[in-house]
Amino acid sequence: MSTMTIVLIILAGAVVYGIMTYNTLIRLIEAIRNNQKQIDIQLDRRYKVFESLISVVKKYMDYEKSTLSQVTELRTKAQQAHEQGDEKSRIGAEDKISRIVGGISFVFEQYPDLKANQNAMQLQEEIVNTENKLTFAKQACNDSIETYNATKKSVFPSMVVALFRGKLDVPFEYWQLSQQTVAEQEKYKVEL
Repeated sequence: MSTMTIVLIILAGAVVYGIMTYNTLIRLIEAIRNNQKQIDIQLDRRYKVFESLISVVKKYMDYEKSTLSQVTELRTKAQQAHEQGDEKSRIGAEDKISRIVGGISFVFEQYPDLKANQNAMQLQEEIVNTENKLTFAKQACNDSIETYNATKKSVFPSMVVALFRGKLDVPFEYWQLSQQTVAEQEKYKVEL
């Protein structure tokens, strides 16, 4: 084989590898976006179930007035942040809603008639189920972000990312992780 043939084979192999790496990174980015849509679905579901619960419990307690206004305000803030592309503010508002939802069980214990209401109990169970699904969706999103970040920082894929920075170097926000935790995860080193 001539030197030219060897160089062409190596060059063709590098191009094929570059295309495969590009496609892999695009697939990982799309997986993250899909996971973010799953979170959006659960957030919307949580809000709708929460509104239904509030309407059922209105005759039992005053708590729902302030709770509904807080949730509505936070939900509006979260939606505005999402529309503006401010994921950090959105995550903060949604996390505050999760903390409010976590306090609902305590309030139920204070109202025996409400605790006996079948609709209220079903809605409370729906909120718990939705929070569990939301937690799972957030974890799946964080896992896919971690996979994407690890892949794009690998030796050869990082070269492809450098060539297509506008398309392949996308920043994503982790859900419910402190900045310190994110920084620790992104600065890992593999010891050989």
